[in-house]
Amino acid sequence: MTSVDINCDLGESFGAYKIGQDELILDHVTSANVACGYHAGDHNVMATTVKMAAAKGVKIGAHPGFPDLLGFGRRIIETNPEDVYNFVIYQISALKGFCDIEGVTMQHVKPHGALYNLAATNENVADAIAQAVYDVDPALVLFGLSQSKLTKAGLEKKLRVANEVFADRTYQADGTLTPRSQKHALIHDVHTAIDQVVTMAKTGTVKAINGTVVPIQADTICIHGDGENALTFAKELKRVLHVERISIKPIL
Repeated sequence: MTSVDINCDLGESFGAYKIGQDELILDHVTSANVACGYHAGDHNVMATTVKMAAAKGVKIGAHPGFPDLLGFGRRIIETNPEDVYNFVIYQISALKGFCDIEGVTMQHVKPHGALYNLAATNENVADAIAQAVYDVDPALVLFGLSQSKLTKAGLEKKLRVANEVFADRTYQADGTLTPRSQKHALIHDVHTAIDQVVTMAKTGTVKAINGTVVPIQADTICIHGDGENALTFAKELKRVLHVERISIKPIL
């Protein structure tokens, strides 16, 4: 039977600002990518999110991004690989502290937003992230865009990698995500998004926006916790995967 992990970006509230329905969505996912304070989240939100995920048995991962609270980490910051290496270590280590306190082992690391997309195509950035993950803990799983330079860098470092696909994003013919700045980057219709997930899981392919059929590997499926219908989508995705006899389980 085909199996997939379902991950969700969580812990993105900040100070007095609440984003998403983290506690409810945690009932429908197997892995949580917890923001580490640079693009979203803060120390209190990190502590709370780790505690909730641990209580529900959801695997926990660090979600490091560019230091860009104002832009939610979706803007590229011009910097060098050493800086990327250092700020990824900083963020992973911060979340690991909260995991240690709760007595849970961190499962994975998944970069966020612009950092994630840059690492998918930029070898130097991909290598810096993979090295940071390895140096913090070589047992960590590196989540990256399916068949990207980031997953390749992880394999070269002897890390376990999880090829990630997206339920609510469209794809380019080269397998990259359509930039959010472009039209049709997001899939808003729930059924269209779920159909794309089922196709990716069962056939190992996805149809790009130009009609090209692109090979893809679906180890883990990302859903976005800050979406307007995130909870409804998570419930429906879980139901359909069950009907399609696709089992849901974490990477580790």
